[in-house]
Amino acid sequence: MPFPRGRVLYELGVQLISFDRPGYGGSDRMASRLVSDVAADVLAIANHLGAERFAVLGRSGGGPHALACAAMLPDRVTRAGVLVSIAPQAAEGLDWFAGMAESNVHEYTTAAAEPESLIRELAQVAAKIKADPTSHVATLGPELPESDRRVVADSGIRALLAKNFAEALRHSAAGWIDDALAFCSPWGFDLSDIRVPVLLWHGEDDVFSPAAHARWMAEQIPGAELWIRPGTAHFGALEVIADVLSWLTRPS
Repeated sequence: MPFPRGRVLYELGVQLISFDRPGYGGSDRMASRLVSDVAADVLAIANHLGAERFAVLGRSGGGPHALACAAMLPDRVTRAGVLVSIAPQAAEGLDWFAGMAESNVHEYTTAAAEPESLIRELAQVAAKIKADPTSHVATLGPELPESDRRVVADSGIRALLAKNFAEALRHSAAGWIDDALAFCSPWGFDLSDIRVPVLLWHGEDDVFSPAAHARWMAEQIPGAELWIRPGTAHFGALEVIADVLSWLTRPS
């Protein structure tokens, strides 16, 4: 996720702390992890840094993990911002794959039905990305809605995405693999149990995590705010981080 400029964080009074989920970057793998397992990591980091109360923010694959913290750390989490997140795959009444790009349909279908095949496939893809991080942005091109193409046409955004891909896959594809498997398994908590304020932001034209997922989750999470932006898709979330941080700093 791109960090806002230091001046923006200063004006908002935000200290932004990020970490690598298990298997990404320099973080050790935690095989067979659930989405809910992230809460223990966040709690350990917060305790180490002396952060008694804090908000959480997750984009795309980070979204379910932010929700896990909101559900499982109600005495520590003040608010949760969730951008372009998928919903649990067992979501009753949601056509989970409707409107989703074929690449993601294939990945999640394989994760649920043939996990060993997924491991082999993602390991091969990760090796190609590691060799040329910019190649993954180009690979996504044919599936991107026009609004996403506009965002990634920016050379700075493309460079940032390439840097993030390279860092995430620095040692292996383990984090990517384990995320996909976790998303297609029970998450380890119920959305209806969340009691802290939650903001769900989504681009109307998203094809990687369709906006119907956010609408469904908004119906499950008590008091959740739902912001759907027309004419925007998955990568539009990169442009609204400052707005969401502003929401996260409001008194609860």
